[in-house]
Parts: sequence; structure tokens; C-alpha cells
Amino acid sequence: MISRDSAETIGLQALAWLAGNDELLPVFLGASGAGVDDLRARAGDPDFLGSVLDFLLMDDAWIVEFCDTQGLPYDRVMQARAALPGGQQVNWT
Repeated sequence: MISRDSAETIGLQALAWLAGNDELLPVFLGASGAGVDDLRARAGDPDFLGSVLDFLLMDDAWIVEFCDTQGLPYDRVMQARAALPGGQQVNWT
């Protein structure tokens, strides 16, 4: 398990990576309903960073590309998501 601070750092790295990806950024903006101004305004919001990681987790290829760029193990994004608000495993039993 990683710390919340580390998780927020990974979320910020993912946000910066998305912002620099001309093909994927419009997909994220469309899926999230966020605007370009929201990226800056909400960069410090752990809930927003969680949504960024949720978006990346939708496609293994995005995870691989992001993690390879950042030098992170592939499971680190899931660990970071679990440490942010709304990322806890839900147990229905």
C-alpha cells in the first residue's frame, strides 16, 4: 500500500501526462466533462486525481504507456487509486 501523498503525486503525474497527450486529452475531457481550465483548478483535488487514474485504468495500453514514461511498475496506478478517495475496495458480503 502506498501513502496518500504518493498516490496524489502519481495522480498529478498522470494528469500532466494526459495534458501532454494530444490524442488522449480530448477523450478524457469528453469522458469526464472537465474543461481545460478544470485541469489546473482541480489539480490539487484528490477526488479529481482519482478520476484521472480511473480514466487511465480503463485501458491497459494507457497504463503501460504512462508507467513506461514515468518509470513506474504497472500495478502502481491501481495502488495509487486505492489510496485516494473512492478507491477503496467495496466488499458486498
